[in-house]
Amino acid sequence: MSVVSITERGSGWIISLDRAPVNAIDLAVVAEATRAVSKAADSESCTSLVLTGRGDYFCAGIDVKAVPNYSADELGLMIGGANRLVRAIYGAPMPTVAAINGHALGAGLVLALACDGRIAAEGNYQMGLTEARAGVAFPACPLEVVRAELPPDAVRQMVLGAESVAPSSRHAGWFIDRMVSRESLLDQALAEATARTSLPAYAGVKSQLRAPVLARMDEIIEKNDDPLLHGWF
Repeated sequence: MSVVSITERGSGWIISLDRAPVNAIDLAVVAEATRAVSKAADSESCTSLVLTGRGDYFCAGIDVKAVPNYSADELGLMIGGANRLVRAIYGAPMPTVAAINGHALGAGLVLALACDGRIAAEGNYQMGLTEARAGVAFPACPLEVVRAELPPDAVRQMVLGAESVAPSSRHAGWFIDRMVSRESLLDQALAEATARTSLPAYAGVKSQLRAPVLARMDEIIEKNDDPLLHGWF
């Protein structure tokens, strides 16, 4: 049973995490999501990409019930897979927009931060980098995204404090660009991603902007050099 789906709307593709009940990340999600993003990046028919979740959750982060019970080999695959997934999203050549439809916690919010734009649905749900509270340290590539995409105050308060906030909170501005109605979320996200395709130098400027971070990610992945490989949980 697939835990990630692709919906094509013309040249805009929607990748949806679909692992009920909370779209938590395990080995299957990491593998399928990475394949989906890579497929989009390699396709001549895909010019913009939206990442979202099914149901009331965007993504609840790492599956803290399943993953701690993985074998050492499985944990190694999980860490390497998480690094490759985040790198694939962050380095995707086309415009990418996260359509945050509900709770986005831990690694789930990292996936949103890896997108070029982030639009959130109105509602009473939580967003946060709650790894410290959940007992889950950051793999190396997700940590690079957090450092690159958030201001120092956000890292200090939200990461070290393991806080979560509602989309209406003033601190939510660290994570999202704007809020829209739940009914219009996907249409708005697709429209924003599509609008960016009209900028002729978008891909080149994006590559320039992210080159230092992507180079560090590539080194981590190529050398399989993540400190978490010596003990994650």
